[in-house]
Amino acid sequence: MEKVSYKDAGVDIDAGNSFVEAIKDDVKATFDENVLGGIGSFAGAYALPSGYKEPVLLSATDGVGTKLKLAIESKKLDSVGIDLVAMCVNDLICNFATPMFFLDYYATGKLIPEDAQKVVKGIAKGCLEAESALIGGETAEMPGMYSKDDFDLAGFAVGIAEKSQIDRVSKIKSGQKLLALPSSGIHSNGYSLVRKLLFDKLGMSFDDEFEGRSLIDTLLEPTKIYVKDFKRNKENIVALAHITGGGIVENLPRVLPEGIGAVVDKSKIKTLPIFDLMSKYVDEDEMYRTFNMGVGMVWVVEDEKVDEVLNSVNAYVIGELKANIDGVKI
Repeated sequence: MEKVSYKDAGVDIDAGNSFVEAIKDDVKATFDENVLGGIGSFAGAYALPSGYKEPVLLSATDGVGTKLKLAIESKKLDSVGIDLVAMCVNDLICNFATPMFFLDYYATGKLIPEDAQKVVKGIAKGCLEAESALIGGETAEMPGMYSKDDFDLAGFAVGIAEKSQIDRVSKIKSGQKLLALPSSGIHSNGYSLVRKLLFDKLGMSFDDEFEGRSLIDTLLEPTKIYVKDFKRNKENIVALAHITGGGIVENLPRVLPEGIGAVVDKSKIKTLPIFDLMSKYVDEDEMYRTFNMGVGMVWVVEDEKVDEVLNSVNAYVIGELKANIDGVKI
């Protein structure tokens, strides 16, 4: 019997090495003064920023979900890396953590260096927007686990916060206002329903025109990263809720104490055209518990601070907090 190599089994070590070499410049562009060492070590090293009295490290991990399937099928891979970063860092800031560094995991059936490079370039772009260093990652080529063209992504973000600032729920009071920060699109939740409705039920295609652009470009619009908005307004924010799977009705209660609920004026929500389209075929309650409906994040702000915040960020008032109710009433 002839000798068998790793490449015969479907894993190309040389392709992996060329991929690592190709992404070095994009990765290094995300480094700040706290990154220790370079690329290629067994672990990424990051020095703790100074100036914290009781520093606490916070972490978040997430993926892109079946939005990734649309990117693979359409061969548009430039933006899913941004989604990966956004889903993690947007969670971190809800606990008042400033993102420090990010790591990614890329698993595929067959490593295609140019495709993987597009993905990592997007991750690096997201890290730059989040002011977070990309200090490590892992690329796994597993032909027995994934089909040839498939791959999956996972992201891991670490941030830092003052211990005294982490608990936002205790600062919640009746009368505080709810500010909506617009989403850039569907973001990265609900895509199983999107695919079922638009492609299986309605028979739409990637190239269909929608609001002046192709449908696939609308669907792959990357998730907005809110880190810079948070940093600019940190002193005026009481609490934040990242509106992901479950929508406003399930995510906003995560920052509310018992006995205080949110009253949201539906007429004030600036829904996006893609949600208006899907709302024709999906029950309203299902829409609001699946999608962000055009609201990527909700900030709780004291009434006297609303104007100041609105002058520094793209946001608008959608409701307020009230005592003696629970959850969210839309």
